[in-house]
Amino acid sequence: MTRDVRILNTGSLLELQRRLRAAGGENIRSSMQRRIRRAAEPLKDDLQSTMRGLNIGSPGRSPGKRGGASPTTRPLRATIADAIRISVRTGGRPGATVWVDKGRLPPDLKNMPKVINSGPPPGRIRHPVFGNRRRWSNQTVTPFWWDRTVRRHTPRMEREVARVLDDVRRRLE
Repeated sequence: MTRDVRILNTGSLLELQRRLRAAGGENIRSSMQRRIRRAAEPLKDDLQSTMRGLNIGSPGRSPGKRGGASPTTRPLRATIADAIRISVRTGGRPGATVWVDKGRLPPDLKNMPKVINSGPPPGRIRHPVFGNRRRWSNQTVTPFWWDRTVRRHTPRMEREVARVLDDVRRRLE
């Protein structure tokens, strides 16, 4: 997904990184990394549960139309939820990143997290019926699921990371 979530205060993190290297504080660095990851874990978990519980509706079939079970055994929401990842770096660009790992999605679903989040247009998924490009279906979804979830967690994550940085500064002094 193009809208990665990053917990960054690059100036402070880079300055701390230099001081950690100078102090040789490998234990402090791993503790900082673990605590930053812990600050971002609730966001990742909430994004996954939001995706798994996302309501995707359709207008239904008209009377007399054929239908049946999906020919695929791959559940869309669970597949996308399982692709949500978290990464913490203390090197060149320090911080935490939460993203949808497109490498963990099947080729035909690589853009689906973005489409479900923001469209075009927001709230609508248009796709071929069982891969038949001559028949298309529209489905509705609550738009901006990613953005809303991130907005809810941002203040808490910023407070947590600031607390971690203050603790590390104190330990280095």
